[in-house]
Amino acid sequence: MFRSWTKVARSASLLGLESHQVIALRLVKLAKGGKAAQKEAHRMVAEKIATAQAAALKLAMGGTAGSVVSNYRKKVRANRTRLRRR
Repeated sequence: MFRSWTKVARSASLLGLESHQVIALRLVKLAKGGKAAQKEAHRMVAEKIATAQAAALKLAMGGTAGSVVSNYRKKVRANRTRLRRR
């Protein structure tokens, strides 16, 4: 059991670091303004709502904290990759 919690803690720590990278990339994009910034702001809010709903559903159906963190990390990494390309 201890091993599984250390894995979740490590994954959650990495999620925090990766999230900071996405926040920085988004701030740059939002600071530039324009249609791209507006689109990113809308996308950001919609993603947060959808991902939070998916996490709640997963937990309600017996999912683990680790699976929720893993799903969040996938979304964050996808955003980081997308934002770095531009």
